[in-house]
Amino acid sequence: MIKVDEDDPVGEVELSFPYRDVKIRRGEDPKDFYTLDDEVGRGKFGTVYKCVEKVTGMKLAAKFVACPKKEDKKNVEREIDIMKTLQHPRLLQIYDAFENGKIMTVILELIEGGELFERIIDDDFILTEKSCTVFMRQILEGVEFMHRQKILHLDMKPENILCLTKTGNRIKIIDFGLARKFDPDKKLQVLFGTPEFVAPEVVNFEAIGYGTDMWSVGVICYVLLSGLSPFMGHTDIETMANVTVAKYDFDDEAFDEISENAKDFIRKLLVKDMNTRPSAKETLQHVWLRRDTVVSELEINKSKLKRYVIKRRWIKAVNTIIALKRMGAKVDFSPIPSAPEQ
Repeated sequence: MIKVDEDDPVGEVELSFPYRDVKIRRGEDPKDFYTLDDEVGRGKFGTVYKCVEKVTGMKLAAKFVACPKKEDKKNVEREIDIMKTLQHPRLLQIYDAFENGKIMTVILELIEGGELFERIIDDDFILTEKSCTVFMRQILEGVEFMHRQKILHLDMKPENILCLTKTGNRIKIIDFGLARKFDPDKKLQVLFGTPEFVAPEVVNFEAIGYGTDMWSVGVICYVLLSGLSPFMGHTDIETMANVTVAKYDFDDEAFDEISENAKDFIRKLLVKDMNTRPSAKETLQHVWLRRDTVVSELEINKSKLKRYVIKRRWIKAVNTIIALKRMGAKVDFSPIPSAPEQ
């Protein structure tokens, strides 16, 4: 059985490679510098392969993104620009970038541990409230650093939290495709994200801020502890309606053995008024996350969490197929190299 080591030196882990001032190499072919290996993922934003840097032998990941329109290219350039400022052990690191015709390639740190929630629902993994604090602390460390750099993630959800390795307990926040630079003195509004995890101000198309990410952290914690989604409706419209009223409870039996400290942690984040949510720095000081707080090590029943993860896995697969069909009708993916046969 796998049990999280609560004494792991969270926050003291070095980056996978030294700081790199990444500049987009225009007109150069990434295959001249990197050897492509297996395909590891394919979705609406591109295809990811394992790769090896020819000079150093370093194992990395290469994300190829088709950019048929100027707007597509600008979106990738924005993501690259944002990732350059996010040099932190809790955040996915960028290593290199290329523009070659209508294909942009981003070389990234290789993360092989899989999604955190997928790892947790494994029969060999013992989930406890104390292990949840270890994961939430790391998530908040990453969010706190982003916010310090005046960056909003805006797509915090379980799929974007990966395990660094298949056996350790260190996590990485990934996918900065929707992230935005934030000036507190200027009004910023967005209308995107995953309905289940977006904050009321996003649904209402109101000004957003650091608290927008903090709401999503609260939803992630609620799901992690219970396997239930606090605002999930039968449709996206119903879900967003639930979010706007910010009404939820802890009435389900899944919360019977969950501590009041944990519930208070969630309550502080899932409040409708964005300005009353604590910052990431303040949330890290919550009593539930303090290392001197006694937190339950009783095993949490994961049956509901397993059902939740399986359902999201199916939804993700369907959405990816729909997105690829739409793109296939408009975009020729032939310039994207195929993984070599084994």
